[in-house]
Amino acid sequence: MLSIKLPDGSVREVERGATPADVAAAIGPGLARAALAARVNGELRDIGRPFDGDSELALVTARDEADALALARHDYAHVLAEAVQSLFPGTQITFGPATDDGFYYDFAPAPGRGPFTDDELPLIEEEMRRIIRADKPLKREVWSREDLIRRWREQGETFKAEWAAELPEGEELTVYRAGEGEDAWLDMCRGPHLASTGKLDPEAFRLTRVSGAYWRGDQNNPQLSRIYGTGWLNRKQLEAYLVRLAEAQKRDHRKIGQEMDLFHLQQEAHGSVFWHPNGFILWRQLEAYLRRRLDAAGYREVKTPQIMDARQWEQSGHWGKYRENMFVIPDEIPGTEEDEPILSGKAELMALKPMNCPAHILIFRQGIKSYRDLPIRLSEYGCCHRNEPHGALHGILRVRQFTQDDAHIFCREDQIVEEVRLFCDLLDAVYRDLGFPDYHIKLALRPEKRFGTDEMWDKAEQDLRDAVHATGRATEVYGWEELPGEGAFYSPKLEFHLTDAIGRTWQVGTLQLDYVMPERLGAAYVGEDGEKHVPVMLHRAILGSFERFIGILIEHHAGRFPLWLAPVQAAVATIVSDADDYAREVAAALEAKGLRVALDARNEKINYKVREHSLAHTPYLLVVGKREAEERTVALRPLGADARQEMLPLDQVAERLALEALPPDLRG
Repeated sequence: MLSIKLPDGSVREVERGATPADVAAAIGPGLARAALAARVNGELRDIGRPFDGDSELALVTARDEADALALARHDYAHVLAEAVQSLFPGTQITFGPATDDGFYYDFAPAPGRGPFTDDELPLIEEEMRRIIRADKPLKREVWSREDLIRRWREQGETFKAEWAAELPEGEELTVYRAGEGEDAWLDMCRGPHLASTGKLDPEAFRLTRVSGAYWRGDQNNPQLSRIYGTGWLNRKQLEAYLVRLAEAQKRDHRKIGQEMDLFHLQQEAHGSVFWHPNGFILWRQLEAYLRRRLDAAGYREVKTPQIMDARQWEQSGHWGKYRENMFVIPDEIPGTEEDEPILSGKAELMALKPMNCPAHILIFRQGIKSYRDLPIRLSEYGCCHRNEPHGALHGILRVRQFTQDDAHIFCREDQIVEEVRLFCDLLDAVYRDLGFPDYHIKLALRPEKRFGTDEMWDKAEQDLRDAVHATGRATEVYGWEELPGEGAFYSPKLEFHLTDAIGRTWQVGTLQLDYVMPERLGAAYVGEDGEKHVPVMLHRAILGSFERFIGILIEHHAGRFPLWLAPVQAAVATIVSDADDYAREVAAALEAKGLRVALDARNEKINYKVREHSLAHTPYLLVVGKREAEERTVALRPLGADARQEMLPLDQVAERLALEALPPDLRG
């Protein structure tokens, strides 16, 4: 007999070979119907997988939404793959994971067929619903490596066979069988899964789009068709998501960026942004605001080189752990002769910096530092480069060249809690000023591949826990949570997740507590005892990167920025040409108050001008005609279909808009 301990502390005795489903049935028929999976000793498992021994059991139902959604989305991906192979024989399957809001699966279409298209999605959806309604059992099986490779090769599944052949010998390989007998559909998968396809709601998913992908994300490998979908526990959740998705499409930063003439991207500079004048005004306003905040908080701004010798990156640890994401440059003059190679292949290597931290340590090392000098807070708007795959790039939200609002705090161990508190307070003020009062804090713990001892990681993780508790933010209100395995290779980190206007979350700010890199790069200060000590290094960012954060700002505000951030704050538009001189006077009066103004004296009807400036998301339109010129007034029209127009004296409008345009940190 086995002892199974339940969350309420009670213990049930079951026979060896029993499953969590058996325990659920013994408790009651309602729970047996509701149970979707089980956590056995903390591990999420199939409801029908037998216990290995005495265990702690927590049954997973739809109320455990995070686990239930992950299971459902994983199952939808498998059902998608089965449906595609049923409809299009000869299609090979590769991988299909769950995502934050759904799932996808990558397929190699049959030879000569060509990639899948969006037009085929309704047909695939119907086949998926047929499979779900068939209520096929999903059974876990353990296969030997050799048998599995043989099976994939016999079925022509070359991608699956390749992957299975590279898995370590002796590793347990699991397969899930959908249905019964030889006609059952198989996929190699770690699981877990629901008990059967019928546990899915056939009306709670939608296939959304098809895109290209490469096998294993490498553009030198065969191109695949990736079919995306969204999956939920019930139709109500799906419909709510589709409403959010429609709203997100309206707010797409790429669309709004074009309407407001903020930036563009093009193939000649993959993953790098061409900022237009309007977009760079937005950038400069954000940068100036943040610089004032950092100056007031005791940071000293620095500027460090873009390119450093590879030996420096070896010493910091990035060369071994991060090299595949770095742009590497040979330190030589290219060949100029037509028949000779451009590069010799023998030069020493350098690299564009993917981050600023090693360079900041080199600044810290200049001159002798005393314990009395600490903390030292160095900030930089550092331009960095990371070699992201082409397929992973997305507008300005994921790019290759970006500018971090980076800073590093060098402090003593007894200063950690206070420095983290000060940073959390600073970050809170910035997020609130930028329109993000709701955010969550997560603690990302040690990854499998890391530098440093377990003792060092124990201390670093506990220091961050203690610091957040000291700020009063390790609470449910701030979504406090610990994330095993998600820290950086040199340190645990705090992650700050913003919630935007339509409920999406974005991981933006970070704070990492690092004992490793300062020691590796020889940073030291003279302590009160006269001996050398290694400082603690806090890596921290509030925005993360300007490019990504501006993209988030665009979508959060739907282009309707608060007045202080808007690239063009007001447009002065004429009704008749007789008002042109007065319109220029109005524009000059606003500019004298520091406002950014556009003058629109074109020979166009006023309704046309109103529509154009509304599409450009200009916060205020000041309309002037012959009457306004005579009375020295303006018709002030705020952005928005339901906005109320006011007729006001020019001086009053200029004062009012100037006050509203003050950045939040400069208001009284």
